[in-house]
Amino acid sequence: MVIDGKTLASMFVSGANNLYNNKQLVDELNVFPVPDGDTGTNMSLTVRAMSSELLTNQSGSVTKTADMMSFSTLRGAHGNSGVILSQFFRGISKSLKGKKTCTAVEFARALGKGTSAAYKAVMKPTEGTILTVAREAAAGAEAAAEAEDDITSVLSAAVERGNAALAHTPEQLPALKQAGVVDAGGQGWMLVLEGALEFLKTGSIIESDIKEPAPEAVKKKAVKKASSEDIKFKYCTEFIIEKSEPKLDVSDFKNTISAKGDCMLVIDDEEIVKVHIHTNHPGFVLEEAIKLGEMINLKIDNMKHQHKSLIDESASTESKKTADLKVKHKKPRQKKPVEIKDFGFVSVCAGKNIVAILKDLGVDRVIEGGQTMNPSTDDILKAINKVKAKTVFVMPNNKNIIMAANQAAELADGKSVMVIPTKNIPECIAAMMAFNGKKNAEQNESAMQKAMSAVKSGQITFAVRDTEIEGVQIKKNDILGITDGDISVVGETREDVLDVLVDALVDEDSEFIMVYYGKDIKKAEADAAARRLEEKYSDDEIEVMMRCGGQPLYYYIVSVE
Repeated sequence: MVIDGKTLASMFVSGANNLYNNKQLVDELNVFPVPDGDTGTNMSLTVRAMSSELLTNQSGSVTKTADMMSFSTLRGAHGNSGVILSQFFRGISKSLKGKKTCTAVEFARALGKGTSAAYKAVMKPTEGTILTVAREAAAGAEAAAEAEDDITSVLSAAVERGNAALAHTPEQLPALKQAGVVDAGGQGWMLVLEGALEFLKTGSIIESDIKEPAPEAVKKKAVKKASSEDIKFKYCTEFIIEKSEPKLDVSDFKNTISAKGDCMLVIDDEEIVKVHIHTNHPGFVLEEAIKLGEMINLKIDNMKHQHKSLIDESASTESKKTADLKVKHKKPRQKKPVEIKDFGFVSVCAGKNIVAILKDLGVDRVIEGGQTMNPSTDDILKAINKVKAKTVFVMPNNKNIIMAANQAAELADGKSVMVIPTKNIPECIAAMMAFNGKKNAEQNESAMQKAMSAVKSGQITFAVRDTEIEGVQIKKNDILGITDGDISVVGETREDVLDVLVDALVDEDSEFIMVYYGKDIKKAEADAAARRLEEKYSDDEIEVMMRCGGQPLYYYIVSVE
């Protein structure tokens, strides 16, 4: 028995719908009870990209169908689980290369090749995960293919052995056993295989029972005309100080200029000091700066003027469309050639104020996303391609986006892409402050990675479900403090968890505490927290700064340097 491209496509469209219909079930298997971009959501978005491609471009050829599966999942991969899933299809595609049809034996072999590709994509493969489940499913398929060349029998054997491996994952990973769940990624892959098997048995594709909003409703955004009067300090002032003496203390300089503005960042990097501040008195700031040494890379922007330009541009959109109709026969003006700069930057974050901070630091393209909205490989790739630079640095700011960023870097054509594996916003800010336009790409990559590694950071959020982690009982809506990717504090109030988390991050070398408060925190609560921290660390001469980040889901993001 052989299958052609249309049969292969129908199998995996059915599998994709089966996973999409059960994505919440998979999400609930996640051990970590935080509101992050969960496995089921990321895997389902990845295979939905595949099913959309297969339904749009049908082919009777197995190799063309497999290539479409690989291409669409590579670009549509969301989160680490989505990237791993895309590698399965990449291996399957390579195994079926050049085949118009395939036998059950060849299909079983392709599942094995897909598993091998996924293992190679993971730096430190762990047993008891999706990799184990996929390997065992492929082994079941290959064993069945030796006995009978029937695709339905082969896939049935794969599902049976894969589910047995899935049930065993809690015995391989203590965290799964403690939480009383099987591996989420492994469950997601089995849902895909089960959906494919359902098509072979019934001849009908499993229908998607989740209706999505029309694309127009998703894409439509209103232009919000905020008043320029809201801009209290209108000059965005940035520069670098080359110190007259390498060991010169800059704490007095920071204290002096802090009263003259907001959004201040002063990073002392041995021989140079990087400065960013919004102020109405840039002259005063510069006068204080030259006391420390010579200034370079000076840039002062009038943000009220920039804001007015944006509003004017938005307000004139409709009239411009009408005017364009009237002058469409006129000879178009020649466009100036686009300048290609040496370096560009792409970053991922959520929260309008954090977006503004990253833009001020020089990030060219900010991709809206983060914890619950892991951007796809294609989202990152498009942002890279829009940056007119020879070398583009990508900062994912989330451990679950790093693999997608690396995959986008591999797919980028015509420019060098370097992924700085930042796991949070403080690491990204430190990396950007470490960048030096006078150095080459490799030197900057090293400096940026070194800077991000020196930052100690934490986040405060809430539990989305009851669970137990390392013997600690966690109830839904408990306040959680997270450091180094682990839940380090569990409490009932945001205030208590913030105090404990900051105290754990501060040591005898700490000089600066930066806290970004989220959109669910009132300014009064944030101000009270800042006063509490200032009083607590007053004797240690540690500077405390509280800024509105506006990030969703995470009450506070903390950075200690």
